[in-house]
Amino acid sequence: MSSTPTRLRAAVVGTGGIVTGSHLPALRAHADRIELRAAVDVDPARLDAFRTRARESGPDVEGYADLDAMLDAVRPDVVLIGTPPSLHRAQTVAALKAGAWVLCEKPLCLSLAEYDEIAAAEEASGAYASVVFQHRYGSGAVHARQLIASGELGAPRVAHCQTTWHRDSDYYAVPWRGRWESEGGGPTMGHGIHQFDLLLHLLGDWTEIRAMAARLVHATESEDVSTALVRFESSALATVVNSVLSPDEVSRIRVDCADATVELTHLYGYSNDDWVYTPAPHVAAARADTWRTPDADVPSSHAAQLGAFLDAYEQSVRPPGSGPEARRTLEFAAALYKSAFTRLPVRAGEIADGDPYYPAMHGGHPDWSPQR
Repeated sequence: MSSTPTRLRAAVVGTGGIVTGSHLPALRAHADRIELRAAVDVDPARLDAFRTRARESGPDVEGYADLDAMLDAVRPDVVLIGTPPSLHRAQTVAALKAGAWVLCEKPLCLSLAEYDEIAAAEEASGAYASVVFQHRYGSGAVHARQLIASGELGAPRVAHCQTTWHRDSDYYAVPWRGRWESEGGGPTMGHGIHQFDLLLHLLGDWTEIRAMAARLVHATESEDVSTALVRFESSALATVVNSVLSPDEVSRIRVDCADATVELTHLYGYSNDDWVYTPAPHVAAARADTWRTPDADVPSSHAAQLGAFLDAYEQSVRPPGSGPEARRTLEFAAALYKSAFTRLPVRAGEIADGDPYYPAMHGGHPDWSPQR
């Protein structure tokens, strides 16, 4: 595949499983718009293996051990980051300062303080950083959001958001997992964040959280299960459950509106068939027929999000999943932790500079901080 001037120059940072298994196929899916030019990894063997894999369907990819060296030499338009979470903030800021737009794996950073550093780097550079929340971009979610936002399903009243997965001790044997300074939290930050981001995408702004968290099985710094009750600006109420203790793994979102229930059940990704609409008894069948998911089936995926990201780049507008949208989801996680650890309700906007939960999700709580 030859290079063409019309295609954007891309680089990946980190060449592990998420980049090889998700970002590389996404880049290939949009090969007419973007070309992978470089990869960065501190592990030479892993980097070489990735370059060999990338070469199967494209030109040679330059390899670098140092991010700054790559940014200086390649000057990429887009940087995709798939490294451990503790590296995201510094790598995102470096790429923004070099003028590149960033698409970074979740979480974009480990605290609201780090997020605000990224926002400042965006403002200074004119580039944007977006976080990977691929479940927003499948056609099923796009359709559901349109129906809810338009009022076609009636006012949202009750919702449930469930990420009940299973992770064993081998999973937590990886040194950076289960630690605040390297992962930012437990299943709230590392697993359930995908589903509650989609919940917020469907229902809009939240106003209050009351939560609990616990370490029931794993000897980690962070939690292995959390639950929350949430009030939305629309007055809808929701429950949120995040677990790595659940043998029967499932990801689920259910929204009960005045005229219909919409429900998504999947595990790590969905297609249109995973969305189900159940009309209220008073709703005519002809009206309910209009809620059917679109004929075109775009599964939730990195490729779907990358397409939306590239659309924004080409239009020179802020990409979806960045800015206030990304901050709202991170603030939700911070508020959940604060409520769980203080045993008090937390309102949207209350965690600001000077609040102990602004620089760290554990808030320095004596039972939860790394120094406990």
